[in-house]
Amino acid sequence: MAGIYIHIPFCKQACHYCNFHFSTSLRYKNELITALLKEIELTPNFFPEATASAGIIETIYFGGGTPSLCTQDEIKKILDKVREIFSVSADVEITLEANPDDISEKKLQQWKEAGINRLSIGIQSFFEEDLTWMNRAHNSRQAWESLGLATRYFNNITIDLIYGTPALTNEKWKQNVEKAIELGIPHLSCYALTVEPKTPLQKLIREHRTPDVNPDQQSEQFLLLMEWAQQAGYEHYEISNFAKPGFRSRHNSSYWQGKPYFGFGPSAHSFDGQSRWWNVANNTKYMRSIGEGTIPFEKEVLTATQQINELIMISLRTREGLNLERVTQNIRGMNKEELAEVKVQLLKESIKYIKNGLMIQEKEWLRLTREGRLLADGIAADLFL
Repeated sequence: MAGIYIHIPFCKQACHYCNFHFSTSLRYKNELITALLKEIELTPNFFPEATASAGIIETIYFGGGTPSLCTQDEIKKILDKVREIFSVSADVEITLEANPDDISEKKLQQWKEAGINRLSIGIQSFFEEDLTWMNRAHNSRQAWESLGLATRYFNNITIDLIYGTPALTNEKWKQNVEKAIELGIPHLSCYALTVEPKTPLQKLIREHRTPDVNPDQQSEQFLLLMEWAQQAGYEHYEISNFAKPGFRSRHNSSYWQGKPYFGFGPSAHSFDGQSRWWNVANNTKYMRSIGEGTIPFEKEVLTATQQINELIMISLRTREGLNLERVTQNIRGMNKEELAEVKVQLLKESIKYIKNGLMIQEKEWLRLTREGRLLADGIAADLFL
């Protein structure tokens, strides 16, 4: 079973913290959508084995960029092309990322008619000063009103919230989370602000025009978030994700389970279990290459060590944790004896975290505790081969 990611590389304006590939000019949007359709069509020729072994497509995710800038016709054309090339499940989860300022009653109706059944809305904050600091395209009124509209047409909704920004007090963070809970939003994706290289935010911090992030503040707000979400009945099923029963993101869960997926569009990544390939992160080069009948990608084949390290990293982020039996069964490039030794090594390296209350072991599973989740990346890196 596989998933499909569609990258729509256009935004109205650039958020200060964002390092995803996008363009603020919509001049060539029509041409790029045409190229994207052609890429999907070319995929069986360039990746015949991956296409043949994909099985039934269970999830389709429109990300970006800002996919809500697409028209109903563009979304429908992409979904029709996917169904032409791949076998798609009857109950496929189809997610569209949307910005609050793009949401209207008419658009919600059109998205639903096009086949979208899950919305991911980039709220980030309900406070005007935070949105201005982030350079978001929407304002606080649109953030609130967009959710009121969206809940009339969709019951499967997730929103993004950001914590750990310099001006976000614990009280303001609490109000952000409480507003989402009050509206009955069934899924929350909450991210600690990260200062990515070559972003406007990094430059602002370097020039002392805005304060740097405070790791202690971020840790405190993450602990508070876990407490509030638990009290409200959300399952903390991945480091940054909280869901009411039955509302986990099927698409993102497939990433954390190591399932194969295809990515279409400039900068999109694909994975077949043992190798990864990614498209050029340049709209012009992407369209030119596709126009010449060639998918502009680079590829790497993962070594056994890389496969294990990725499994450690993605598994420890989840509620279920790392299954040690999976390490000994699903890794290519190592024999049974070598994999058995890896399992012994992982158990040995985990002891210190278990003793410190950062991790627990239950039979073949290693899981992070509440406190361990604060250090998830560091613990995973320490366990790497």
